[in-house]
Amino acid sequence: MNLALRIAKTHLLAKPRQTIVAMLGVTFGIAMFITMVSLMTGLNDFTEELTMTSTPDIRMYNDVTEPRKSILEEQKPRGLVVVHHPKPKNETPKIRNAFQIAEQLRQDPLVLGAAPLLSTQVFYNYGPVQLNGNLAGVDILEEDKLFKLRQKIKTGSLEDLLVSTDGIIMGAGLARKLNMINGDRVVITTPQGYTMTLNVVGTFQMGLGTIDNAKAYANISTVQKILQKDQSYVTDINIKLRDLDLAKHKAAELQRLYGYKAEDWETANATFLTGSIIRNILTYSVSITLLIVAGFGIYNILNMTIHNKMKDIAILKATGFAARDVRNVFLIQSMAIGLMGSVLGLAVGLGLSYLVSLVPFNGGDIVTMDTLPVNFHLKYYLIGLIFGNATTAFAGYLPSRAAGKADPIEIIRGQ
Repeated sequence: MNLALRIAKTHLLAKPRQTIVAMLGVTFGIAMFITMVSLMTGLNDFTEELTMTSTPDIRMYNDVTEPRKSILEEQKPRGLVVVHHPKPKNETPKIRNAFQIAEQLRQDPLVLGAAPLLSTQVFYNYGPVQLNGNLAGVDILEEDKLFKLRQKIKTGSLEDLLVSTDGIIMGAGLARKLNMINGDRVVITTPQGYTMTLNVVGTFQMGLGTIDNAKAYANISTVQKILQKDQSYVTDINIKLRDLDLAKHKAAELQRLYGYKAEDWETANATFLTGSIIRNILTYSVSITLLIVAGFGIYNILNMTIHNKMKDIAILKATGFAARDVRNVFLIQSMAIGLMGSVLGLAVGLGLSYLVSLVPFNGGDIVTMDTLPVNFHLKYYLIGLIFGNATTAFAGYLPSRAAGKADPIEIIRGQ
C-alpha cells in the first residue's frame, strides 16, 4: 500500500495542471452545493419561523359550513331523501364553554398554552379613508405564551393593554399607514355599522406584511362590546403544543373529544409546506447534478491517465503487482483528488455563504428582513463532504478496475 501511495503521488504531481483541473471540478460542485443549500434552507427556515410565529399549532373553532343531516334524514335514516339547494342554519360560530375548555387544555401535559380568541373584520377610519383590517380580542398574556408577543412589541407593553378597557395594540405597518403613535385614538367601524373609538397603547411587528399592515390586538371584553355579544362569546381557541410534530394526532383527538373543528398547522399551511418541499427537491437536484458532473470529469481524466500509463501498468504487473495493487494506485489518485477538492469546496462554499448572508435585502411591507437568511448547519457540510468523496470514488473505481484487469502481454504487444 505504501508503494501504491508513492506511485499515485508521482502520477498526480507529474501532471499538476490536469490534477488541479480535476480537483477544481469537485471544488466548484461542492461550493455550489453548500451555497445553494445554505441559502434555500435558510429561506425555508425563515419563512417557516414567520409562519409559525403567527399560526397556532392547532386552531379549534365551530365550523358552521360543515354539512349536517336534514330533518328528513334524521326522521328516515334509511329512506331515500333528496333535498335541493339546502340553506345553512342561522347558527353562530360561538364555542360553548370556551374558557372552561381552554383551562382544561392548559392542564394537558402536551399543551404549552391555550388562548381563547374573538376576531372580527373592522374598518380603521383615517379621515375620509377607511382601511380594512382585523381586530383580535385575546387574553394578551396567554397569547404571549403562544406567539411570544413580548419579543415583537415595538412600543408600549402588554401590561398597558391589560389595564385599558378601550386599548389596542396595533401592527407597526398599520400604525404607519394611519400615522398613529401611542396615545392617539383611532375610530373603528364593524361591517354591521357599529362604531367605537379605541386608544393606541402599543405597536407590534411580526415581520409579515399581511399581519403588520392589517392586524391589531384588544382585550376579549373590548371586542365582545364592539360586536355587542355577551361575555362568554368566543369563536376560536388557539393551541400551542410542546411538540409540534404531535399537532395532527392531537387535533384529531381534540375534535373527537369536544366536537368542534380542530385544524392542525400542517393542514392550515399545506400550500406553504408543498412549496418548501418543492424548493428543497430542486435545490438538492441541481446541487447533486453538479457533483455528478464533477465525477464525470474525474472519470475522463483517469481514463486518459490510464491510457497514457499503459506501459507503466504493464511494467508493474510484470514485476509482480496484482490486479488489486494496480487498481489501488489509480483509486488512490481519485480519492486524493476528491478529498482535496471537497475540503477546498467546503471552504469556498462557506466563504460564499457568508458573503450571501451579508447581501442587504429590503422586504418592504411584505416581510421584515435586512439581509438574506443563510443556514450554516454542520450537517450540510458533512453531506457535501460525504457525497463529494463518494462521487469521486465511484468515478475513479471504474477506470481503475479496468486498469487492474489489463493484460501486460497484450499491452507490450500493442506497443
